Amino acid sequence: MFIRSGDSSFVGSPFFCYHSFCIMLYSKKTDYLMESIRIGRPMGSSEKLNLIVGLSIPSMLAQISTVMMFFIDASMVGHLGAEASASIGLIESTTWLIGSLLSAFATGFSVQVAHFIGANDFLKARQVFRHALICGVVFSVCLTLVGVAIHQPLPYWLGGGEDIAPSSSRYFLVYALVLPFVYLYHISEMMLKSAGNMHTPSVMAVLICVCDVVFNYLFIYILKMGVVGAALGTAFAYVCVSLPNLWIAACKNKILNLRQDRMRFRWVREYIHNACKISIPIALQNILMSGAQIVSTMIVAPLGNIAIAAHSFAITAESLCYMPGYGIGDAATTLVGQTHGANRIDLCKNFAYMTVGLGMAVMAVMGVVMYVLAPEMIGILSPVDAIRELGTHCLRIEAFAEPFFAASIVTYSVCVGAGDTFKPAAINLGTMWLVRLTLAYGLSKHYGLEGVWMAMATELTFRGILFLVRLLRGSWMKSFSINMQER
Repeated sequence: MFIRSGDSSFVGSPFFCYHSFCIMLYSKKTDYLMESIRIGRPMGSSEKLNLIVGLSIPSMLAQISTVMMFFIDASMVGHLGAEASASIGLIESTTWLIGSLLSAFATGFSVQVAHFIGANDFLKARQVFRHALICGVVFSVCLTLVGVAIHQPLPYWLGGGEDIAPSSSRYFLVYALVLPFVYLYHISEMMLKSAGNMHTPSVMAVLICVCDVVFNYLFIYILKMGVVGAALGTAFAYVCVSLPNLWIAACKNKILNLRQDRMRFRWVREYIHNACKISIPIALQNILMSGAQIVSTMIVAPLGNIAIAAHSFAITAESLCYMPGYGIGDAATTLVGQTHGANRIDLCKNFAYMTVGLGMAVMAVMGVVMYVLAPEMIGILSPVDAIRELGTHCLRIEAFAEPFFAASIVTYSVCVGAGDTFKPAAINLGTMWLVRLTLAYGLSKHYGLEGVWMAMATELTFRGILFLVRLLRGSWMKSFSINMQER
């Protein structure tokens, strides 16, 4: 449940076949166009669009398939009853917090790798990769120790009652124990994407989803382990997939293959320093953003178990809409990062505008789909009528904000690729804490859970406008230009 998941029949499904076809179709062309960035070959508008699509499609399909599989995963728990759903919903924001810290840590290194690859300095790219592996494993083990220490009181801190707190606690303990494997999965995924390989992470995302649901079925239904079974299922999926994913990145990729180097490993402080400059603003943002999500959960918790479950399921359903935005954002980060390293500023700007526009268009369409199919989306997750009705209302409120949410997602990814993380993080934090939570607290008193989602839609719209202003003003390019002068 800490990832999006799937079932074993998915491998032979038409969707999987289409997924594989798209990957094969775009991979060779994408490799050629990525090389064009590094060697300075001119690119026409159609080539730029083809490259964006070639990078985005595998990531988008992975994101969408992951979310769709999570529906099955969440449905398994949902059929255990409202208390089981609420116990996971209560702790979900905290698991996202820890996962985002691991992601932020990995991003500080992966952005550097993209820059070095763009500059055709593959040796330094691999050196950064080594630093990322060593430092990341140590960091994830430390987070595991913290998680084990706080797993029992955490649900009570979040406002959970005696009916759901024990299950939430056990769920979180399992999640904490598997964090090193979560990091290995994320760092290998990010490194491959930085190298322009989107298709392997896409396939591995589908594979981990398949493994997740297979194990979930075993632990939840066959072994009758309930909520703990959902946690164990995902934990086993991470263990089974993270190591092969790392092997592909560290041993098989032609750019990142660590076995190519014969020199003795040595620490380079600059890599750590640069990683901290990029990661710390992202990490602080993620801490405070996830902290805001936790506060939001605390606002929702007094509304009852039905509201907690509906809130959790609506967030899950909405992720089907915004995951394409994150897929395009992955492409934006890679393209901006490599054009940064290649010192092609005009090309970088073109990629930024095109990815943001594509993201807004795709998520506008997904917003319409979400509005129309909201009852069916929630219905897949829960058979409880009260949860379905409330979750449907929440989704339809949020649907109108999706294009602006896309603007914030993709523009933020553009900024990360350029190494510009401080001010974008400040925008995210400012709107979340000053707009969303303030409005959510006030509106929840009069409109219940629907008021919380009104606040969310308002904040996302405002955040998207601010990011569009930053994009059009070129503020993110200042960091880019400074870095170029330092080369």
